[in-house]
Amino acid sequence: MLPNYSPESPAESEVVAPGEVLRVRQEKLTSVLHLVSGRVQMGILEDGQMRHQLGVVEGPFWLDGASAMLNLPCPVDMVTETRVQLRRQPLEAFQRSVEALPKAAQMLLRDMAIGYRQQTELAVSRLAQDAEARCAQWLLSHAQEDGSGALSVTLSQRKRLIAAQLGIAPETFSRVLRNLREHGLILGSGNVLKLPEPGALQMVASGG
Repeated sequence: MLPNYSPESPAESEVVAPGEVLRVRQEKLTSVLHLVSGRVQMGILEDGQMRHQLGVVEGPFWLDGASAMLNLPCPVDMVTETRVQLRRQPLEAFQRSVEALPKAAQMLLRDMAIGYRQQTELAVSRLAQDAEARCAQWLLSHAQEDGSGALSVTLSQRKRLIAAQLGIAPETFSRVLRNLREHGLILGSGNVLKLPEPGALQMVASGG
């Protein structure tokens, strides 16, 4: 993230209880959060729970300074792990503070921000691949041959229940099925899904 330099911040601070959501993935920023004290989890929320934790930060720390510098949405969900104290700075004021720094410092901070974003987006992408692998494994383990020797899966449970078994959100399960369908690895949109390419689906299941 960013070094702990301190542009002018509002005098007032907020106190937030544990378990509160501070940022939601892909949320467009209008302010920047400076964590004065306490700990915050970063990761991916599913059904209101931090299913995939990418890290924990402790104040003092700029929670979304990298995204603010690059004018990009927040790449992860952020949830308070402990009681925290934080300050909100308007996005424009934060960016003006950065622009007031020497050019060399601006370039250094921008490079660090780009590196942080790339690492975070890669980690989130790998978690998505993990969800695909789990879904592919589930499909293969529940597949049965029909009369012609082809494989198919009957969804005898609601998708939200299947998603709960896999430890992912229903929205994630639906998205993975859509991606597999777009790649021709499953066919059908009802309760019966055909698996025309079990070998390719096995590669997905193994993370290949």
